[in-house]
Amino acid sequence: MGNSQIAKNTAYLYFRMILTMAVNLYTVRVIWQVLGVDDYGIYNLVGGIVLIFQFLNNAMISASQRFISFELGRGDPERLRRVFSISISVHVLIAILVLVASETVGLWFLNTQLNIPPDRMTAANWVYQCSIIAFVVAVISVPYNASIVAHEHMKAYGYFGILDVLLRLAIVFMLMVMPGDKLIVYAVMVVCVQVSMRVVYQIYCLHHFPECRFRYEHDGTLMKDMFSFAGWSFLGNMGFSVRDQGLNVIVNMFFNVAVNAAKGIANQVSGVVMGFTTNFQMALNPQITKRYARGELASMMDLVMRGCRFSFFLLMVMMVPIFIACEPLLRLWLTDVAPYTVGFLRLMMVCMLVDCMVAPVTTALQATGHIRAFQIWISVIMLANIPIAWVWLEFDRDPYVVTYAMIITSAVALAMRLILLRRQIFFRYADFLKMMLFRLVPVFAISMGMSWAIYPLLPDTLVGLIIFAVASVGVSALATLLLGITRSEQKAILRKLSSKFER
Repeated sequence: MGNSQIAKNTAYLYFRMILTMAVNLYTVRVIWQVLGVDDYGIYNLVGGIVLIFQFLNNAMISASQRFISFELGRGDPERLRRVFSISISVHVLIAILVLVASETVGLWFLNTQLNIPPDRMTAANWVYQCSIIAFVVAVISVPYNASIVAHEHMKAYGYFGILDVLLRLAIVFMLMVMPGDKLIVYAVMVVCVQVSMRVVYQIYCLHHFPECRFRYEHDGTLMKDMFSFAGWSFLGNMGFSVRDQGLNVIVNMFFNVAVNAAKGIANQVSGVVMGFTTNFQMALNPQITKRYARGELASMMDLVMRGCRFSFFLLMVMMVPIFIACEPLLRLWLTDVAPYTVGFLRLMMVCMLVDCMVAPVTTALQATGHIRAFQIWISVIMLANIPIAWVWLEFDRDPYVVTYAMIITSAVALAMRLILLRRQIFFRYADFLKMMLFRLVPVFAISMGMSWAIYPLLPDTLVGLIIFAVASVGVSALATLLLGITRSEQKAILRKLSSKFER
């Protein structure tokens, strides 16, 4: 099953992503125009307060996916059923904790510490309460989503993603015609979509996976293992949540909601671009865990290295034309581009090039189950973003400082992951360095250099941008095929293309 299954699953996820990307770009454009710069900034900022608690949920996402994938690899249906039921119980507990923390500490912070115009505080509180409801529903849905991914039903996962994005598209059309405060209306409708999707995921799992029927279980050993894994995962995920959302709060404290809006747009675009890598990794991760469960360590490490390499190339192909033609693309998309948006977006994409190689290494570390040192170190490194950015801003009032801090800490975190993985599973650092120096760097340099040389030759029009994008993607794809992949991979691709043409 291995590589062919990964390829099929990736294809399903990419079909979902392409449609999702197109609809998301349209919806963000309309929401930006309907809400305006300040309200868009408020939505991103206020919703981000709730997402600070995302580290609780992310820890259990990792635990649920790891344990479900592991038991599928071992082939123990009874233990798999117990894992799912205990996972449900734990997520309900997490939802209660998030609800309590959000309605106390979070609510106080929203109303006393943030730089929000007084006449928009009522709307901000509506957004906040809706964000809490949406987040709690998402938390309870995790075990069902994790089951679909672990079973590698990516076709269904892709269709559900398409349904989700179509519902969000419907929200946009309704937002343009419905009366009332647009920010409040939008927040309420987003909650309705979240609840609807939670029902859809649960129905699918109940019909396809026998273990997805909740029964109260009391397995002390299993619960201890899951809590131990999740407990240490809390630390690492807390670092990421605090970094991402905490930096938004710092930006608001030093500047205003308009700068938050610029950073929010940069995050939206970079998230769409990162999707080209995330979908591939989602199809890859269950195979990494299952190979470890079967004791196939050499095969697992080969998959991890290829995962890092292909993640980089998939992201690079899309990133290069957007990075170079960033300003005209944003003008074409949004018409009215907030100050700092171009700079934030370019810096975020640099950060993504580092982060895109993290997921395969992290999955391998999580597969071993020995994650204490990993989570402690990653948490410390990610949390360091906040004091670094704060102190840096005290000396240099440049909004981009927060993104400089992210790039530095992301590079340090990747290096630390490799060091910790080497302690668990033997591999040579030289192999990773050779991949970086002789595969990734040359391909990126050629792609960026040639694309930048092509860009001034074309007119700054829609047709010119389309021609440039096609040319840049072609250059990057060719450089990847010639220099980025191995001979065996080149032959496999040629055989696949040859069989397609013969048909």
